[in-house]
Amino acid sequence: MLNGRKVVVVMPAYNAARTLRRTYEELPRQVVDAVVVVDDASDDGTASLARELGAIVVAHERNLGYGGNQKTCYRAALQLGAGVVVMIHPDYQYSPRLVTALAAMVAYGEYDVALGSRVLCGGARAGGMPLYKYVANRALTWLENLLVGARLSEYHTGLRAYARSVLEALPLAANSDDFVFDNQILAQAIYFGWRIGEISCPTRYFPEASSIGFARSVSYGLSVLATALAFRLQRWRIARFAIFDPPRAKVSSALP
Repeated sequence: MLNGRKVVVVMPAYNAARTLRRTYEELPRQVVDAVVVVDDASDDGTASLARELGAIVVAHERNLGYGGNQKTCYRAALQLGAGVVVMIHPDYQYSPRLVTALAAMVAYGEYDVALGSRVLCGGARAGGMPLYKYVANRALTWLENLLVGARLSEYHTGLRAYARSVLEALPLAANSDDFVFDNQILAQAIYFGWRIGEISCPTRYFPEASSIGFARSVSYGLSVLATALAFRLQRWRIARFAIFDPPRAKVSSALP
């Protein structure tokens, strides 16, 4: 626990057997109360390895997509009584050792959401992020900040911490089941006025780490822009979008 709040780490996993052990074993267990691995119908033994390591495992019978996986992650964490939920990709691109710092930012009430940014202090390129991904990351972040009125260094990190109150309040069930889920949840947090903090996070690009191809990257980029535009249109009261409407029920009961 941190400051009397239960810390639950969640990992949305798909074919992560090659990197899961390294990620899991570097988690700071002195502050982490439970680890939940949600296996999205992998075919490489991810679920069995997670059980062997001692994680709580939720296995999807069919692939629900990255966003669908995270919805299950947060429902499971809240059901375990989490006060702080830290999401980290199990592909070892992000440093599990930073879980303590991120969780503390939320547990001690300094922020409602905390992000591990690959861009602060030049970590992205130093860690091997391909140039085209870096350029796309910077361009999308600039456009998003312009449209939503924030000053985040990036919106695309796979290392995040959320207060329980945030996950219960945001209309997560309305979000996409695809990769843009990550972007939508940050746009929602900004829209509803939650406080977001960032720390620098080193990143690692290597063959076993997960990565989406160019075509999926383009699709993701367009979805990101659509999310930011929806944010601005709703702020201007020109249109309404479900992802920016307050939920009728808490996320713990609303998620599938």
